[in-house]
Amino acid sequence: MRKSYRIKKENEYQYVYSKGKSCANRNFVLYQMPKTGQKHFRVGLSVGKKVSHTAVGRNRIKRYVRQSLLELKPDLPAELDFLIIARKPSVDLDMFETKKNIVHLLKLGKVIG
Repeated sequence: MRKSYRIKKENEYQYVYSKGKSCANRNFVLYQMPKTGQKHFRVGLSVGKKVSHTAVGRNRIKRYVRQSLLELKPDLPAELDFLIIARKPSVDLDMFETKKNIVHLLKLGKVIG
């Protein structure tokens, strides 16, 4: 996923976090905020040290989530910023289960149909 698809600035994270709608499943939390005039969606990922104590584990979770979103890219609306925050049980997921959880989360948030 290219960097133009990522939320990078702290104030943008905080804006989506404070003003956006949220929903959650067992493994991930989703905050979403509509943003008109964008060419494509943007996503911010957060995996805390409490989730995985090693950088390898945190980066693996982020890689799996990015790949899942890349595969779902045609289904995602363009004018949307969202944050995905990993919870502790997400450490034990493989790629297939991660994608399944992300799809479930996006359906809960009514981002995809």
